[in-house]
Parts: sequence; structure tokens; C-alpha cells
Amino acid sequence: MNRLSNLSINVNENVYLKNPNSSTLGKKIIGGSIELIEQLGFEEFTFKKLAKHITSTEASIYRYFESKHHVLIYLVHWYWGWQEYRLVLRLTNVDCPIQRLERAINVLTEEIKEDSTFSQINEVLLNRIVISESSKAYLNKAVDKDNELGYFLKYKDVVARVSSIILEINPGFKYPHMLVSTVIEGAHHQRFFAQHLPRLTDVVEGEDAVTTFYKELVIKEITK
Repeated sequence: MNRLSNLSINVNENVYLKNPNSSTLGKKIIGGSIELIEQLGFEEFTFKKLAKHITSTEASIYRYFESKHHVLIYLVHWYWGWQEYRLVLRLTNVDCPIQRLERAINVLTEEIKEDSTFSQINEVLLNRIVISESSKAYLNKAVDKDNELGYFLKYKDVVARVSSIILEINPGFKYPHMLVSTVIEGAHHQRFFAQHLPRLTDVVEGEDAVTTFYKELVIKEITK
């Protein structure tokens, strides 16, 4: 029996009107949203299209979320909660800080595979959404209000967790949070470039060039 089968990722309750993880319909809303946003893009995604996709009604969806912006916030928030969970699993019982940092960079930059622990979420599709759409969650006029409501805490927690490893290795390093967020956002761009604009990156056969590049960059930067 999988001891993690009942594990759930907690999302800030300010994001939703009714917890979608509390019902079958709510889980269908999340799963359907991931499928449609990945397929159509966030701009073309609407609750009308989602209702048709999951054989429900717009009114039912509005009982869970105030707007599609809040759906995107929910998905991004869940993703970073899941990444933090993965970090905890990968770093447990690893004493060497350099090894922990390398493992952390692996988690943050590697290609994503589905996690059977969370059957209602397709992490591969969600990762594609995070790469191509997640900046829309905060690059908007509502960012300061959303920040006050705690919508970005999971992302901040992930950055803080990896930053603390950097400071363990080099307590005098001045820019740990900047470095970690640069790695995360940069890796997302490189994954996107590799798929759509390959002349803007370097695709190396037989190697995960994105992960290798960022591990070398970070280790050299903090130990030079």
C-alpha cells in the first residue's frame, strides 16, 4: 500500500471560493483546467469552454473560483507546493550541502514526469503551463494585492529553501534568492526555447543540457 496515497498539497484558501480538492467536480475542474490551458493557452481559456470540456455548467465552476485568474493562481500555487514536497523527498538524509544543492537544482530544472501520488493532477501538462503561462499570475496590476493575500508563498518557500543551502555552503554569498529565482525562471525559458526556438539555446544530444548548465553555473558562482 502506498503510504503517500492520501497526501495532498495545501493551497492558500484565499485563492478559491470552495476547495476544489473537496469534491469530484472540483477535481474535474482542476484536471480540465490543466488540459485546456495547456491546449489553448491562458488567453483563450474560459469557464464556458471549461464547462463544456468537463460536462458541467459555468455556474458550477463559479462556485469554486471567482475568475480564471484565480484558477491560474491555484495551479501555480499547487505546482510550487508539489516542488517543495519533491525537494523534501530528494534532500532527506543527504548530509553534504553540495550534494543537497545539486539535487535541489535537479528538482528545479529537470524535465518533469507524472507523479502517481497525485492522480488528479497531470504534472507534465502542469509543468508546461508553469513554463509558458505562470508569469501571467504575477506580471499584472493585481500583483501587490495578490502578494498580500499570500498567493506566492509556496514559490517563495521553494526559493528560500534552496537559498538556505547556498548560504550553508557560502555564508558570505550576497545574492542567494536572486540566484535561485534566476535558475528557476531561466530554466523555464531554456525548456521553452529548446521546444520552440532552439537557436536561442543549446540542445546537446544525450544530455540534459539545461540541468547540467545550471548546476555548473551555480556551483562555480558560489564557490569561486
